Amino acid sequence: MDKPYGEEKTQSPVPDFDELSRNMARFVEGAGKAAAAYLKPVQEGQAPAELSSDASEAIKSLGRVAEVWMSDPQKSFEAQSRLGTQFLSLWASTLKRAQGEPADPVAEPEPRDNRFKDPEWSENPIFDFLKQAYLISSRWAEDLVENAEGLDERTRHKAQFYLKQLSSALSPSNFLLTNPELIRETLKENGANLVRGVSMLAEDIEAGGGELKIRQSDTSRFKVGENIATTPGKVIFRNDLIELIQYAPVTEKVLKRPLLIVPPWINKFYILDLNPEKSFIRWAVSQGLTVFCISWVNPAEQHAEKGFEHYMVDGIFAALDAIEQATGEKKVTAIGYCVGGTLLATTLAYMAAKRDKRIDSATFFTAQVDFTHAGDLKIFAGEEEVRSLEATMKKRGYLEGSRMANAFNMLRPNDLIWPYVVNVYMKGQSPFPFDLLYWNADSTRMPAANHAFYLRNCYLENRLAKGEMELAGVKLDLRKVKIPVFNLATKEDHIAPARSVFVGSKMFGGPVDYVLAGSGHIAGVVNSPSKPKYQFWTGGPVEGELEDWVKQATETSGSWWPYWFDWIKAQAPRMVAAREPGGGKLEPLCDAPGTYVLEKS
Repeated sequence: MDKPYGEEKTQSPVPDFDELSRNMARFVEGAGKAAAAYLKPVQEGQAPAELSSDASEAIKSLGRVAEVWMSDPQKSFEAQSRLGTQFLSLWASTLKRAQGEPADPVAEPEPRDNRFKDPEWSENPIFDFLKQAYLISSRWAEDLVENAEGLDERTRHKAQFYLKQLSSALSPSNFLLTNPELIRETLKENGANLVRGVSMLAEDIEAGGGELKIRQSDTSRFKVGENIATTPGKVIFRNDLIELIQYAPVTEKVLKRPLLIVPPWINKFYILDLNPEKSFIRWAVSQGLTVFCISWVNPAEQHAEKGFEHYMVDGIFAALDAIEQATGEKKVTAIGYCVGGTLLATTLAYMAAKRDKRIDSATFFTAQVDFTHAGDLKIFAGEEEVRSLEATMKKRGYLEGSRMANAFNMLRPNDLIWPYVVNVYMKGQSPFPFDLLYWNADSTRMPAANHAFYLRNCYLENRLAKGEMELAGVKLDLRKVKIPVFNLATKEDHIAPARSVFVGSKMFGGPVDYVLAGSGHIAGVVNSPSKPKYQFWTGGPVEGELEDWVKQATETSGSWWPYWFDWIKAQAPRMVAAREPGGGKLEPLCDAPGTYVLEKS
């Protein structure tokens, strides 16, 4: 039987009130410093407009939902009645437990929801009520958005997104006085946790130039080239847009056909080379591949006019020329990751039109070519949003890296925002050193021309999938891309949803091997055979709907990397002697990971 209220298992410690008072004074002082850091850009006339713009869009979208419901008094009354009925049930349940009687909860968190794991959320009557009231209210609001009749899908999508931000922010777990764990921690430490937390808050606002740059990892524990991005190699080519890295072989023989990796320029290439255990690049080298990887420049004002055409010509084409000079090989197999994959696909369509056959097969990691089902990032790519962003970028010639970092964090606020707010700024705990989150915070800028082209042609108008995109005067048709394609999607991807990648697989004119990996946009890709965490599905031709494909697909435990390598090797199995960087016509310029990757935003 449930314990009667008042007999909770968890006891709050008795604080030292003198010490608590002193720490509260320090906390107030620290809060003043944080406020000063936040207001500094405002005082200097550099206040960001994004916050007010986002608030305006949220009010507009959610207001439209309210209008839909209020326009039908009967349905509005029924909706309010459903909420009232659930709260009456919650009151009844609370009273029963207060009298020592067992009572089933009215609302329970999802199993993967870590916000309410502390036992006191269930044992204590007040916190149990707050938790369930929050869950009832937030789920009721989600249902209102989902079932608003006559609402256009874009407005519904925006309302769902902003509601997720709002409900995540208003969770009782995020506030000191409504989180039992925070109360215990504060009493136990006499408020010292709040002093440490507000000090880190001030530092992070200052680091973000007046915006909060959330501390997700202990950045002091990592240094690119020393304990992250350490696979041996040399930069063998450099222009004003890329450095091309050739990695040193570890096998006596290698596949004759080299591999070119085209990473995203949103974030840096070393997501594929985090550490020796996780490194896809190091693993590919160990399998006998001659691996080349583009490292994009972190653009500044002088790169403002660099568009998709430049990224194709000075990026991929320049890399192909350098690879031929370095190895003598005219043909490569290529990988494109995320937006790097979108660029690779547009390049392949251009090459098909020009009968350029230097890329003989292509692999895409969580990359989109059809943006019909592009997920929550479409929220930021409406006509008004793109116009506003273009105006912002025109002022400096680029988009600040923090803008994209914040957008990605907002896709998963309960994982990437609020746990760090609670743990760092309220508990006063420095985050653990985590290489993936260090990489995530090592953001890059986007040149104005490139980013505007990408948003308009892909997210806004979906011109590549429609066969309407033009690049360097050539109309692009993906159906003319006849080379073999390996198209990797991940099951829980919020950036390139599996359905979007599946639909995009139908755009190509040649054979496509669609593979679905477990987990999300990063973890599903970086799933090394040395410590595999997830599974993958293979299922033959890309036909029908994704759900039908999954039902008949074959599930395999472990990493998909060996499956991919078998696919690569089957196409061009011939082996040659290993190639050392600098063994061809190009002299090494410096050691990997090069210099461009070191540039901070």
